[in-house]
Amino acid sequence: MKLASLAGSLAVVLVGGMAAPAGAAAAPASAGITVSPSTMPRIATVDPRYQSYNVEMAEVIGGNFWKPYTPASVAAMQASACHASASADVGVAGQNQTMFQKRAPIDLSNPRLRALAKALGPAYMRVSGTWANSVWFDDSSQPPPEKAPKGFNGVLTRAEWKGVVDFAHAVDARLVTSFAISAGVRNAQGVWTPVQARKLIDYTRSIGGHIAAAEFFNEPDMPEYGGAPQGYDAQDYARDFAVFRKFTKASVPDMLIVGPGSVGEGVLMPRMSGGLAKGVMKTVDMLTATPKPVFDVFSYHFYGAASLRCTSMGQGAQTTAADALSEAWLARTDASYDFYVKGLRDKYEPGKPVWITETADAACGGNPWAKTFLDSFRYLDQLGRLAQRGVAVVFHNTLASSEYGLLDSDTFEPRPNYWAALLWHRLMGTTVLDAGPSRPGLHLYAQCTPEHPGDVTLLAIDNSRDQPATLNLPETSTRYTLSAPQLESTTVLLNGKQLALGEDNALPALTGVPTPAGRVKLAPTTISFFAFADAHNPQCH
Repeated sequence: MKLASLAGSLAVVLVGGMAAPAGAAAAPASAGITVSPSTMPRIATVDPRYQSYNVEMAEVIGGNFWKPYTPASVAAMQASACHASASADVGVAGQNQTMFQKRAPIDLSNPRLRALAKALGPAYMRVSGTWANSVWFDDSSQPPPEKAPKGFNGVLTRAEWKGVVDFAHAVDARLVTSFAISAGVRNAQGVWTPVQARKLIDYTRSIGGHIAAAEFFNEPDMPEYGGAPQGYDAQDYARDFAVFRKFTKASVPDMLIVGPGSVGEGVLMPRMSGGLAKGVMKTVDMLTATPKPVFDVFSYHFYGAASLRCTSMGQGAQTTAADALSEAWLARTDASYDFYVKGLRDKYEPGKPVWITETADAACGGNPWAKTFLDSFRYLDQLGRLAQRGVAVVFHNTLASSEYGLLDSDTFEPRPNYWAALLWHRLMGTTVLDAGPSRPGLHLYAQCTPEHPGDVTLLAIDNSRDQPATLNLPETSTRYTLSAPQLESTTVLLNGKQLALGEDNALPALTGVPTPAGRVKLAPTTISFFAFADAHNPQCH
């Protein structure tokens, strides 16, 4: 997501009313829901790398990134949120030192980091973010300059980029990125040139790497905050994109062009105090400008709220831990999808695959509870909803930075969302099934079990804080239930046993519990996967 550029320019829209999952039933919780794994029809297919992640360019080069919360800073932010109003005067990445701190480059050679990322493979690894818009690639073997050349805000060295390529190879990740678009890559007429992009692509190729896909630049609907020239508009984007597309199709024809990669219009901006910030342009204007941009993959970014760090966006941009399990909060995923896919992709790029190239609980590094079990409900519910709608790939932001990282940025210890991601990876395959009726408080999703023909996995999310739910299962299964001592705990339990790494970063055995057919009770605020080995569903062969 944006760095300082977002602090006062986005906002949140609260989804009006409660939106139950597809097929919601009016039956009371006590009646139970009957599922039929053997006859569930196929409704969509996702990419084998559906569950993917971001490593921000700021992490790679050692830029300013979100400052960790402290009890004192949280209290101050909560107090200021009540009086905040949005401001468009927020500068560019790296400013506003009250929100950011300088970080050393991430150690992509770290054995624990590599082991945990590899366990989620295959995946896509996106190296982008606002810093990528104005980074200078130092294509030399000499020590890098202390300061970036004029027109750039950061320096990417050969060694740092080789670390990215080596990491991607080691963890079975395909590399996705974006390119510099700041003043340093523009000609005398202000038109974008591929001088930096060509160097990065050629060097990647020379060390045995490959950029599988790329967005032109990060979040082009926020151009000035991302480093584009002042006054940059949709026509400028269309002109520059035409140059970019011609260059990449000639230089790397097998690289997918992904875009536009917009953020905020479906959920954030309409709720901003003070309205649409200066310097923000509409995605529809970009898609209809001349020459018309054409993408191989349609992409957008989604954050359901702004974190406490961005209180300047206004109180309407915020959310609370108390709302983290609500139907309205979880349904914001659908609202954003409807805006970007139904409203824009279907009209201007019909039939193109959809990637969400950034998502997490909240913009600006995530809220304090993003690193706790409380956010695992959003994480898995979002994956389930988007898979049902046929979204091909979802990139979580980030792998290991800030509160929304799957891993702690200092120790690379797994957080609750990492364990949720690992279970999804092992139990939810590429064929998406219709799980049948759901209801508020109990969300059901189903997919074929990977590498087990005919098998089905059902994901049951009990997001009620006080009401147990009942499932009627027609056949035996293996159950994997995630819970926590407290919702805002960084400890997560699998079938009552704490998940933790063993010696030499060994992952624990994710052992399920045999569960007979019949009525099964789900405790409030738990997440359960049921693997049906005897489903023999014909859609899963």
